[in-house]
Amino acid sequence: MLKTIVLAAGKGTRLAQEGIDLPKAMRLALGKPLLGHVLDALPTGKDDTVIVVGYKKEYITAAYPDYTFAEQREQLGTGHAVMSAVPALGDYDGDVMICCGDMPLVKKETYAALAEAHARSGAVCTVLSGRSDEPLPFGRVLRDENGDFERIVEDRDCTPEQKKICELNAGIYMVDFKKMVSALSELKTDNAQGEYYLTDLPRILKDRGEKVAVCVRDMGDELIGVNTPAQLEQVERILKNNR
Repeated sequence: MLKTIVLAAGKGTRLAQEGIDLPKAMRLALGKPLLGHVLDALPTGKDDTVIVVGYKKEYITAAYPDYTFAEQREQLGTGHAVMSAVPALGDYDGDVMICCGDMPLVKKETYAALAEAHARSGAVCTVLSGRSDEPLPFGRVLRDENGDFERIVEDRDCTPEQKKICELNAGIYMVDFKKMVSALSELKTDNAQGEYYLTDLPRILKDRGEKVAVCVRDMGDELIGVNTPAQLEQVERILKNNR
């Protein structure tokens, strides 16, 4: 049993262009919204997917009327976005995949590999990590002396030494829903952005004695999200080449 939470509430301030006022996830790449590319690759269908909306939510709800939506009324971080989705899943008792609505290059086989790795590991939470030659401002996956997951540090909170780590957090997770809900209550805003970071969730679960695993993939271009007009052009180019 699997459900998916797609984070698509962002405005995309750096993407703003004259005459275009859309939620970031609805910006077009090869004529399709970024969110559409993501939904097409997911292992779950409409009935098992919750889309977290916020800025100009009516554009998304009108484009994908058959999906379940949850509203993030304030932009208080990725952890807060997931909190906003919890009521929509009610008393669900199973695993959830959490992913981003602005990462249209992640492939079906990558989502499938994460789900398989999670099932195989017996972990409560599995983090997808990857390496890329792109200079991406992503969180780094820190490991302990045994090579096991320790925690994720966001790029803006990294020390100079941590910035040298090549294993990047893809921002995609598999986690036991009920244990996730319990752990979300421990998220704090004591970080550079003053936000609830979803990246703290695996560490909280680990600190509670739960098993946290990492699914490592050579993701390359798949890790590229869309935050700027240049990235939107880059993603469109890659999608075209992949065709």
